[in-house]
Amino acid sequence: MKNKIKIDDEKIDKDSVVPIYYQLAKIIENKILTQSIKPNEKLPPETKIADIFDISRMTVRKAISELVDAGMVYSEKGKGTFVSEPQLEDMTFELKDFHEEISKRGMKPRSRLLNVEMVRADDLLMKKLNISRNTKCLYFCLLISADNEPLIYESKYVVYRKQEPILESELKDSSLSDLASLNGEYPVMSKRILHASVTTEKEANILGVQTNTPVFVVEQILYSDEKKPVGWGRSVCRGDRFKFTSYKGWSMDSIT
Repeated sequence: MKNKIKIDDEKIDKDSVVPIYYQLAKIIENKILTQSIKPNEKLPPETKIADIFDISRMTVRKAISELVDAGMVYSEKGKGTFVSEPQLEDMTFELKDFHEEISKRGMKPRSRLLNVEMVRADDLLMKKLNISRNTKCLYFCLLISADNEPLIYESKYVVYRKQEPILESELKDSSLSDLASLNGEYPVMSKRILHASVTTEKEANILGVQTNTPVFVVEQILYSDEKKPVGWGRSVCRGDRFKFTSYKGWSMDSIT
């Protein structure tokens, strides 16, 4: 059946400082919010969207991933991507990019790469990534500061897929999904879990606080289009410097 969704009346500015994937995500979002695309209608295939805007399929996939994270669309294996019904009852926390949020508050974010190494999957990674013991994983450890004050300690793991080296410059400011893509995986779904904890001795030393200081922990798991985990990350955020606010709506943007 011919797809009736019309998006070829919109344009992407490839000379803009706004990333192409984000422009595309906003185009689709606007179509949804104006009901040009209605709940449960199917989006055009990634290849067709890529052809319409003369962009890569990877860029289309990243745009759709943004919409999935915002709860505006959902994917079904073998069937495609569909517009979600707006859900306003169940409150969830929208966890945006830390660098972006820090910059919005007038502070200067800085990432310092503490460690990169190849590790073998232990019991924890076996459980988080659904892999066999001793599977090779790339491990990245970073410290995010604002105005030279340590705020977030991040540990990230992606299942190792290729031999090509990854440059340090590609790691410092990368999200977990970017790291997975650099490693040859292209996640299409993200699950984040927020919970309270206290610092271990190692975390306290890195963040410059006392051991057992209250912190927020944000765990993120990335999934492939086959719903297989391809990356897992853990961000330890100082409890005295962060608060999380929940808005429930049908949009990529929150009220500020």
